[in-house]
Amino acid sequence: MLEGLVPWSVESVEAQRLEFCGLAVSDAGVSFAELCRRYGISRKTGYKWLGVYQVEGPDGLRDRRRVPKTSPTRTAGTVEALVCDLRRAHPAWGGRKIRRRLMDLGHSGVPAASTITDILRRNDLLAPAEPHAAGYTSFEADAANDLWQMDFKGWFQTATGRCDPFDILDDHSRFNLILRAGVDQRESTVVAALTDTFTTYGMPKRILCDNGPPWGNTQPGFRWTRLAVWLLDLGVTVTHSRPMHPQTLGKDERFHRTMDLEVIATRPVWDSHDQVQTAFDQWRVVYNHQRPHDALGGAVPADRYEPSQRSMPTRIEPADHPDGYHVRIVDAMARISFNGTRYKIGKPFAGRYVGVIPTTQDGIYTVAYRHQPIRTINLTQ
Repeated sequence: MLEGLVPWSVESVEAQRLEFCGLAVSDAGVSFAELCRRYGISRKTGYKWLGVYQVEGPDGLRDRRRVPKTSPTRTAGTVEALVCDLRRAHPAWGGRKIRRRLMDLGHSGVPAASTITDILRRNDLLAPAEPHAAGYTSFEADAANDLWQMDFKGWFQTATGRCDPFDILDDHSRFNLILRAGVDQRESTVVAALTDTFTTYGMPKRILCDNGPPWGNTQPGFRWTRLAVWLLDLGVTVTHSRPMHPQTLGKDERFHRTMDLEVIATRPVWDSHDQVQTAFDQWRVVYNHQRPHDALGGAVPADRYEPSQRSMPTRIEPADHPDGYHVRIVDAMARISFNGTRYKIGKPFAGRYVGVIPTTQDGIYTVAYRHQPIRTINLTQ
């Protein structure tokens, strides 16, 4: 297991301060001391940041040498310039996002989204319409940390080698918990990123991922990997998407398209992974705290996200097997013996105890590890 950096370790200090204060005022039920511990700062520093934030807002957390002196009471004659400036800073933003952002910044006399679109067209800043993905019914988790989605975006080439972006998204808020410019898709890389994310934000109830490695196994009937079992040991339910149905991870897929448009496609060639990571860190602040999200009614993900009250466990507790479970240990050949027959369970479970549970159907049993169903046994065949 690799020891990595916390998600904000390569971000600017300003981004760290902004995210900390946003979570501190969210009334999430996590103590202030615990939040400071997760961010690796003293309570004195935490109170200092929070005090500035409450008096001056996000601008007060910026490096004083670089604070732009803007006024929320600009005259109507400068609205067009403000619209154009925002569009140039965020070329993928349309009229609705620009309008919401200007309102969030406190500007008066902000025109309608259609008028902003006209301004963009008049200034030759309107790109051709982006094709929309095929529609599907959208699911949303009830609360923050009920469900996280994680995935690799798909690699692209830099001047120093292959870059494999990895991200985790909170389903309820669309808050991006981590965005790494990785160099591979190994299990150890994902474990390090997850450990850092759990340390900072706490634990989710469930994680949704696809069926490929390192979190899934394409072998029919044996989708579980060491990474997935590690998550089960930490008390996180693991759900795999349906094969050939990328829309199951629809929010993360949409996040990838947005990242492509607003970050990766902005340069013909990236010089290094460090350059990509710097761009990711800067954009992550924009995405979480500034970029209005249509699915959130124009709010930003940080408005809906709060850290989990459940911290990452310091030790793995033994599995609990309630009454009615037939407890079996998975042998070195990844099998269990039940009713005189050996059944393959999967290598990641070797040496662990599983429970065999009768279902409502005669002769049909579910094999579960820590209450997670992992296979079915059919005695009628």
